[in-house]
Amino acid sequence: MRGEPLWSHRAAWDELLVPVSVEAGRVGLDLGEGWPERWTVTWKTGGDQVCCPVRDLVRAPMVDGDPIRCFSWQREQRHRPGLQFMVSTGRHHGAESLEEARLLLALDFAGDLVDVVSQPMRLRFGTADKRRSHTPDFLAVTRQGVWLIDVRPESLIKERDRESFAAAAEVALACGWHYMVVARWRDHVSSSLDAFSSQRRPLSDPLGLRPALLASARKELTFGELTAAATYEPLARAQLLHLLWHRRLGVDLARPLADRSPVVAAPGAVA
Repeated sequence: MRGEPLWSHRAAWDELLVPVSVEAGRVGLDLGEGWPERWTVTWKTGGDQVCCPVRDLVRAPMVDGDPIRCFSWQREQRHRPGLQFMVSTGRHHGAESLEEARLLLALDFAGDLVDVVSQPMRLRFGTADKRRSHTPDFLAVTRQGVWLIDVRPESLIKERDRESFAAAAEVALACGWHYMVVARWRDHVSSSLDAFSSQRRPLSDPLGLRPALLASARKELTFGELTAAATYEPLARAQLLHLLWHRRLGVDLARPLADRSPVVAAPGAVA
């Protein structure tokens, strides 16, 4: 997806994240015949806990659920629980760490997001010699499908985690969902997200800069060329970032945002 603008509403996650393989964690899992009936999932809705086998999970209204557990604070893991406001949903969503908050920001901007549930379920799965449990970090419903997501800094991933991730990946596959582990962003992503998100809140345009910016974007100019051509360059930069966040303009997410970044108009964008 390199080269696709942001208004496509799809995140090229392989361009944003360093991939994490979960294949090694499958070795010890009990994936014999009938495992979707033996493995169970528990989630919470309306204050009550509900449990079902993985086989029936695809029919469960997971997006309407509540977090299965409260967030915890652990000094050794540098956790900092908090709330992240998301423009896509108009609500605050829980994040247990700065890494999770960063993921929510990326989903809000480039995930084509419909809704997201933090700590959506508790999975009870079988291994060769015992039963284990795992709570994935997020269930994200997008217009391109459902994603089950775990967040763990690359340096903190242990063998036990890989087994849990592999189990979550099997559950996602059985439900027809996607699965990913967010362990390390590519170098340019953090700075680009910080720039885009700085103007995601409602922003007035008393000088009427947006119509000219939208019209100029059809000329295939760069970010720097667009702002230089505007009457008030500093204000034009803020307006451009606002238009980018709200998908009225687009850039290539696979590359760092800079003055030389080409900017394109979204289909149907009008002044």
